[in-house]
Amino acid sequence: MTLSAPNLLQLARDTLDIESAALQGLKARLDDRFVRAVEMILGVQGRVVVTGMGKSGHIGRKIAATLASTGTPAMFVHPAEASHGDLGMIKAVDVVLGISNSGESDELVAILPVLKRQGVPLIAMTGGLQSSLARHADVVLDSSVEKEACPLNLAPTASTTAQLALGDALAVALLDARGFKPEDFARSHPGGSLGRRLLTHVSDVMRSGDQVPCVLPEAGFSELMREMSHKGLGASAVADAQGRVLGIFTDGDLRRLIEKGQDLRALKAAEVMHAHPRTIRQDALAVEAADMMEQHRITSILVVDEQGVLCGALNTNDLMRAKVI
Repeated sequence: MTLSAPNLLQLARDTLDIESAALQGLKARLDDRFVRAVEMILGVQGRVVVTGMGKSGHIGRKIAATLASTGTPAMFVHPAEASHGDLGMIKAVDVVLGISNSGESDELVAILPVLKRQGVPLIAMTGGLQSSLARHADVVLDSSVEKEACPLNLAPTASTTAQLALGDALAVALLDARGFKPEDFARSHPGGSLGRRLLTHVSDVMRSGDQVPCVLPEAGFSELMREMSHKGLGASAVADAQGRVLGIFTDGDLRRLIEKGQDLRALKAAEVMHAHPRTIRQDALAVEAADMMEQHRITSILVVDEQGVLCGALNTNDLMRAKVI
């Protein structure tokens, strides 16, 4: 059967309406059982072991991943595999989150008595409030829906959306209860852009040692130019004998001097430098350096240590290579 574009769009809108209604119903039913589930998870010494069959299992894998990345140790165990040895992964110090819309999935129901004998706390996420899963559970989270978005009311659609949203609600509540911070999230995601932004320090990306262009204040203009050209930063620091930063001279400063028509050969570094330049500590986050450079419209910045002594330099190219910007 060929459907017209209006009919296809109407089916899509109906699906979204049904799933939106399912989430609103879920929101209205939240009660002390949700609070007890959160408290139970916070109270265990082990992990949250998420389990479920079929589409509920797919949702369970995502919930376990979300919990783990937001500060709650979690893993997924397939209930069918659990009956063939993987139950050994689950300890009495853990808590099990069992997910099943009906609450009667054979593979899941089969392991419930074993979990009970081991003394493992069980949280059920189910639409079957009188089901085997619900009867074995210490806490039942009602994930029931009035109907599926599937026109046949068969394929898990609205029910899996409700499970996913309820799992996210658990993760967010636990995240807040644990005082989870952006830097904690970054430590779980070191390979992503957020990890780089929150874990990369200036000292990780700066130029240091002989790579840092620097001259004394009495250096002649020719020496200053050689230092800038040789180090390739587009700028040079001017520092005293102890390494304390006195100023900076940049390509932009050079252009402005040329425009004025001055005799550059007779000038000293102290005469052409921009005094009291902006600096950043080596232990600052690299993203702070990027923000400072953007805010003040500069392309290079000098790096100092805890005593204010020059120890490095970086420019926007360094930050781009490190994928901080």
